[in-house]
Amino acid sequence: MSDRVTFGRADQRVAVAKTYKLYLGGAFPRSESGRTYPVTDSRGKFLANAAQASRKDLREAVGAARKAFGKWSSATAYNRGQVLYRVAEVLEGRREQFAAEVSASEGVQAKKAQSLVDTAIDRWVWYAGWTDKITTVLGASNPVAGPYFSFSVPEPTGVVGVLAPQESSLLGLISVLAPVIATGNTAVVVTSGARPLPAITLSEVLATSDVPGGVVNLLTGHTAELAPWLASHADVNALDLTGAPAELRTELEAAAAGTVKRVLRTPSTEPDWTRQPDISRLRAVLETKTVWHPMGV
Repeated sequence: MSDRVTFGRADQRVAVAKTYKLYLGGAFPRSESGRTYPVTDSRGKFLANAAQASRKDLREAVGAARKAFGKWSSATAYNRGQVLYRVAEVLEGRREQFAAEVSASEGVQAKKAQSLVDTAIDRWVWYAGWTDKITTVLGASNPVAGPYFSFSVPEPTGVVGVLAPQESSLLGLISVLAPVIATGNTAVVVTSGARPLPAITLSEVLATSDVPGGVVNLLTGHTAELAPWLASHADVNALDLTGAPAELRTELEAAAAGTVKRVLRTPSTEPDWTRQPDISRLRAVLETKTVWHPMGV
């Protein structure tokens, strides 16, 4: 007689429920509040638990982004392009996982999800290609009446707070994040509250590629809770309102004005992210610096 005890049938295993963490400063901490919330698919089926970021987590994210800004902004444009292209390589290697998560999160068929993921990867590559070209396009040698040279040069604005799209879980996220870091800025991103899994997987991609810790910081949780603190934080230099709730936009703009932020205003309804982008999002997170130099010196 066997003394083995069998619990249930062999083909009825219990799936391991995942509890994901935040991505701050290149590490994966839990929320300091200890809070999590359930993430479900488009039909309400449980998928995983995600960390619910707090105000303190957001402050830590801003601090990490500020610390990383100096080194990232001073890197050569060529180097930033190579780093971003490496991210695209890792994205390509995990495209099946991304497609499954997009399909579950957005309730689209597998073929459509795969197309969205492919477009997202291509979008990342497109922005990576602009790192060493945007200065030529937006910079200028200015004509002056006098023995001087005058040059206008675009520079990164600093730490950018991004409220990610709520509906487009991967393509929309990449469309708002890639231009921020391609131009030498660092980012604090509040992800889609209901559809955070592709963003969480993207954080794993960033951590295992060449992006320095702190350049991108991803907070899962509720946008309505975190957005006011992001908008009013004095060490955030620009704010992207793409994923902001319509009823909070006026309040967020007022909070941003109190700390002299550059605000990227977007339509209250999400755009068609599959359309070919232009350089407007690159331009939105750049400042123009004019340099004067006497001739013959």
